[in-house]
Amino acid sequence: MKLLHLVSGTAVLAGAVAAATAAGPAAPTNPLRVSIQAFDGGAQALSADAGALQGAVEIAVTNTSRRTVRLPKWQLPTEVLDANLFEVSVDGVKLDYQGPMIKRGAPQAADFAILRPGETYRVVVDLASAYDLSQAGDYTVTYNAPLQFASTDDRKLLNQANGLPMSARSAPLRLWLDGGAKLDASQRVSAAAKPVGPTQVVNGVNYVGCTSSRITTAGQAVTAARNYSENAKGYLNGGTVGARYTTWFGAYTSSRYSTARQHFVSIDAAMDQNSGQITINCGCTSSAYAYVYPNQPYQIYVCKAFWNAPLTGTDSKAGTLIHEMSHFNAVAGTDDHVYGQSGAKNLAISNPTNALDNADNHEYFAENTPFQN
Repeated sequence: MKLLHLVSGTAVLAGAVAAATAAGPAAPTNPLRVSIQAFDGGAQALSADAGALQGAVEIAVTNTSRRTVRLPKWQLPTEVLDANLFEVSVDGVKLDYQGPMIKRGAPQAADFAILRPGETYRVVVDLASAYDLSQAGDYTVTYNAPLQFASTDDRKLLNQANGLPMSARSAPLRLWLDGGAKLDASQRVSAAAKPVGPTQVVNGVNYVGCTSSRITTAGQAVTAARNYSENAKGYLNGGTVGARYTTWFGAYTSSRYSTARQHFVSIDAAMDQNSGQITINCGCTSSAYAYVYPNQPYQIYVCKAFWNAPLTGTDSKAGTLIHEMSHFNAVAGTDDHVYGQSGAKNLAISNPTNALDNADNHEYFAENTPFQN
C-alpha cells in the first residue's frame, strides 16, 4: 500500500464539494471540508459527470480553520478501506459495506493525524475494496466519517450542540460503472476473511492460529458471552423498560424496543451455535480489540486489546464477542457510529435509532456494568 500524503493549501474544488456542518443554528462550525471526485486510475481525475470505470474516487479533506485539527487516523480514508466511511448505492439501492468492522479503544497519541490550518489530506480510494461494484448502473457515493475524539488545538471537541460528534461529509457524487470492472469486493473480502493457520474445534468452537492457552481463555469468553446474550434476551423478552434499556437504547417506542429484542434473539442464537460455526481467529496483531467482516459469519478476529481485557465487565472479552457478533449481517448488521460508554450514552439520548445500529451500545447493554435494572 502506498503511503498517504498531506497537501498544503486549499482543497481542489473539482467534483462534488460540501462543507461538513453540524445541524442546528447554535451548533459550532465544522472546520473540515470534504471534496470527492471520480478517478480514472491514472494521473488525471475525471469530472463528476464523466464517471469512472474502476470505482476509484479521490477524497480531499481540508482544514479550513485557523486552528490545527487532531483526528483519529481511522476517520480518514485509505486506499483500501478498513472502516465504513462511505454511503454507496446503485440505482437507488444501498450497498452493504463488506470491509472489516473493528472494535477500537480510546485513541492514543500515536493514533491521531494532524491537519494544520489550510492543510489537505488527499488520497485515491478503491471503493471495490469494501463494496461490491460488479453490477452495472448509476452509483451514488457520499463520504461520511463521524469525528468522535477529533478536536482543535484549543482542546475543543468537534461535537454538535447535542453532544454527538460532527461528521466530515461530502456532497453526493454520481457516477456510472459499467459492471465489467475486475475489482470485485465480494471476492476480495472472501479471500481476506478466509481462515489462515491451524484450526482446532474445542467444545464446539473453531479456533484458528490459537495457542492452547489462548483457546482456554477465548473459550471462557465464549461461555461468558453466551451468559450475557441470554440475560439480555431475557430482559427484552420480559418487556422490561428500565434504566438499563433507556441508558443504552434511548427513549422507549414499541418499534425500537422490538428491534432491540430481535437483535438479541439473533445474537443469542448465533452465540449458542456449538458445532464449529463460530470461529475465533487469533491471527490479529493490531492494537484493536477485534474485527469481523460483516458478510462472513461467524469468524471473529481477536486482537491485542482483547487479550488484555477483563473476562467480563466494561469493554471485556465477553462483551467484545457480543459487539462483534452484532456486526454480522446475518445477525443484527450493526455499525460503529461511536465508541466507548460516554459516546454510546450520548447516542442513546440524541439518536436512539443510531444507538440501535451501534455495536458498542449492544455490548454495554449486555455487559450491564455498572448494574442497572
